[in-house]
Amino acid sequence: MTIVYTIVSLSAIGTLAAVILYFVAQKFKVYEDPRIDDVEKALPGANCGGCGFAGCRAFAESCVKASDLSDLFCPVGGNDCMTGVADILGMEAVVQTPKVAVVRCNGGCDQRPKTNQFDGASSCAVAASLYSGETGCQYGCLSHGDCVTACDFDAIHMNPETGLPEVIDDKCVACGACVDACPKNLIELRKKAPKDRKIYVSCRNEDKGGVAKKSCSVACIGCSKCFKVCPFDAITMANNLAYIDADKCKLCRKCVVECPTNAIVELNFPPRKPKTDLPPKPAAKTVEKAAAPKESATDSQTENNETK
Repeated sequence: MTIVYTIVSLSAIGTLAAVILYFVAQKFKVYEDPRIDDVEKALPGANCGGCGFAGCRAFAESCVKASDLSDLFCPVGGNDCMTGVADILGMEAVVQTPKVAVVRCNGGCDQRPKTNQFDGASSCAVAASLYSGETGCQYGCLSHGDCVTACDFDAIHMNPETGLPEVIDDKCVACGACVDACPKNLIELRKKAPKDRKIYVSCRNEDKGGVAKKSCSVACIGCSKCFKVCPFDAITMANNLAYIDADKCKLCRKCVVECPTNAIVELNFPPRKPKTDLPPKPAAKTVEKAAAPKESATDSQTENNETK
């Protein structure tokens, strides 16, 4: 009999607990829009954070809750992905210009000789927190590869000869992970031009011209020559440093030939045509007319007599 009472008591307690949990669940349940799952499936699933959210799920929730998609963009999926998201939500996708990462430091081992050697953890973040670097340029790349480690798409590698990171345009999705990983702020996302052509100032040195040139032979010295020749107002000068606005630049390349230190980089352009030395034009020949002989008075009189 005791066993029966025990079973009945436990069953009653279990049933009561189940009823209580049911009402609590109904009271505090969170409604989730089923479109979130559909949007998440349309995303690439990289969870890279390039969209500004913690992952693809958080980005999908933001898309569903937003009134429009003008401020939301998935850099990995690009415009095609956002078009699919817009179709699911019945909205209009805003087409954005693709971007690509560029490294704004061109001072390799030959241009920026080392003055000391760092004997610590192989990390740019650690090195930057301890000292200015192994060269005389405190703004240059530390060459420990934090940007390479941060990239989930194998789009950036260290060049063993120059000691600088190089971006593979075809693999770069502009997620911005390498931008956040660089403690020197040397990596920038720039607008992707046709045929992957790029012109930018590959330097962040803000020292005065002489000091910058001494520490790196390809440093920007703030001479303003590029600023003066740009016909599109795409170049600004600040803190002894030139900067080219990718939205205004028309890729005319006039600034490249004016830079005395080769701090402005041009990539993926056809080679320039060599200037041909034209032969000098021959001097114009001056033909002097021969003066007509003066007619003597005797000849004139003879001519008159013959006429008569």
